[in-house]
Amino acid sequence: MKRSNLIRLFLMLGIFLVSCSSAPKNDWKLTVSGAVGNPFSVTYEELTKMPQLTLENVFMDKSVGEDETGAWSGVDVDELLSKAEADSDYVTVTAKAADGYAIEISRAELSGGFIALKENGEWISKSDPEHGPIRLVCPETPANRWVFQIIELQVNK
Repeated sequence: MKRSNLIRLFLMLGIFLVSCSSAPKNDWKLTVSGAVGNPFSVTYEELTKMPQLTLENVFMDKSVGEDETGAWSGVDVDELLSKAEADSDYVTVTAKAADGYAIEISRAELSGGFIALKENGEWISKSDPEHGPIRLVCPETPANRWVFQIIELQVNK
């Protein structure tokens, strides 16, 4: 009896670990374009396999509602710009969302920015599908300058 309970426990633990660690499937692409030597697109799956950084206690200064502090995980924007061979003296980046929204972000505002895949340890596509699956998070700027459902980073001179 104890052995079957132990086997059942390990089986449930294994299923739990697999479901927690694997990224959800998403048909999503992020394009890096503009003043770059190597424009490219990266799929959601490819983003999940890139080196991830996690920032704890990121202050989300909201224009509407209560401000929040949370943890965000994702791919460093500088890594994506480096891969795209962004012009070394670029001035701004235009971040474009799937719904057509676009915002121009200065190089200084983009400092420390990343493409978030997780919020507070949960995949954004599961916890907040309306605003996912990925989001541009710029810790140095108010949250109304962050872009959810981002599809393109256009580098500008």
